[in-house]
Parts: sequence; C-alpha cells; structure tokens
Amino acid sequence: MNPDLWMSEAQRLRERGEAFALVTVLKAIAPTSAKPGDKAVVTAQGRIVGWIGGGCAQPAVIKTVRRALRDGLARQIRITPKAEGGELQLEDVLEFGMACHSGGTLELFIDPILPATPLLVIGDSPVARALLDLAPRVGFAVNLLAFGGRSDDYPQAQRVLTKAEELASAWGTAGWVVVATQGRLDMEGLAAALSVQPRTCWFVASERKAQVLKRQLIESGQDRARVEAIIAPAGERIGAQTPEEIALAVLGSVVAARRRQASPMEVPTHSTTEV
Repeated sequence: MNPDLWMSEAQRLRERGEAFALVTVLKAIAPTSAKPGDKAVVTAQGRIVGWIGGGCAQPAVIKTVRRALRDGLARQIRITPKAEGGELQLEDVLEFGMACHSGGTLELFIDPILPATPLLVIGDSPVARALLDLAPRVGFAVNLLAFGGRSDDYPQAQRVLTKAEELASAWGTAGWVVVATQGRLDMEGLAAALSVQPRTCWFVASERKAQVLKRQLIESGQDRARVEAIIAPAGERIGAQTPEEIALAVLGSVVAARRRQASPMEVPTHSTTEV
C-alpha cells in the first residue's frame, strides 16, 4: 500500500472542506487481501483511495462510512463469512455477514473526518470575541460580521465582513447565526441575521430587551415568524456572567443544535443566559 495515495486524498478533501472517513484495517484473518495497518480514505459517495480489501468488504465499509458521516461517531466493524449475511451488533463491534466465496475476516476502524461547521457571529463585543476564540476549538469555522471592523483585528475568524450587504455573496442563506452586538447596533445586527434566513438564530440579550427589539423588527416589516423564532436569551443555563462564560453557554446551545441535526435523538436545551 502506498500511503501517499490516501494521505494526499485526505489533504485534498480537507482543503476543499469535504467530509470523509479514514478506514484502518485492525485485524485480518486469512484469506484476505488486506493486512493490519492498511488504510483508505472513503467518501460518502463511495470513493475509496487506499486499500482496505477487495469488493466483498467494500459495500459494508461504504454503508458504515455514510452512517458515521451523518452522526460524526467512529465505529468498529467486523466483516466475516456468513451465508445469511445481515448485520449484528456485538457490544462495540458491528458485524456484517459476507456471502462471498473468498472467505476471511476483517476488522476495521472507521473514523469520520468532518469539515468545520460554518457559524456566523454578528457583532464586535466581548462575547463575540470570546466566541471567536472558543468556537473553532469545537469544530466551527467562524464568519464574523463586525460593522466597520478590520480583518486584522480578528485573526481567529475564517472570514471577516464589515457590511451587511456582503452577507449575500460571502455567506449565502441558512446556517447558524449568533447575534452578539450587546447594545451596539442591535437592530442592524438582527436585521442582518434575518436577511440570511438562518436555520437558527441566537440573540445574546435579556428576554425583556429581546422582546422590545423583536416588536420593533416586526413593525419595521420583518417577517413575524422569523422574528419570533429568534432565540433570546441565548445559551445554556450555567449561571454565566463573564463574556467567556456567556460565549461558552451560547456555544453549548449551538453544539446541541448541530448534534440534533446529525441524530434523530432529541437533545434538551434551555436558553436562559441573560446579558
């Protein structure tokens, strides 16, 4: 096996922001063409670069890779000869029956490599700056809209925008948005957030302040349903007080939303942080 093949492909996919899984052969019981330590990069489309065994093993690997890329969880699988085929969960190992005549058993570890999740932060406040520090550490690529700001002032951000008009081309629509203006251009920040039709929008503010601003947004012609969907106060109930603690609380809610998207299981959240 030439490691340059899968390593180069992994680097290429990462640079393009595409998800993939690194699949490693843990154990091989002859007859198998794969050996322990063999590796391959596998995409959701079924593209395999590297070597993890022949055609009999590949369908089970691709099926499991797709599951892992949906929920972000690593898996260990065993592919072994069985006339009836099928799947069987055995403690931490998912076993696939294989009807191929070649025989042999493979155990593989499937590690999903997911691109950073885009997060739009609006505002130039202590909480916004704390989000810039924390969010990349848990897999978010932060785009920042800082009215009148300079890119050099925010090295942690993947992209810095200074005008709401730039959002259409730089961000597009949907996605997760946190408005952390904290009293500086709140209405402009909320209007900018609504302009991208966010999947979810969190507003760092007290409930009383948020209600006043939401009413003003509706009176200005903003869509009532989208305005009322803004989550405020934003964040998990952790008794947050400092900007860093508030950012952590807000980020907890964003992470929970990301996990809910990846899994059908419901994750309870409580948006109660007030500023």
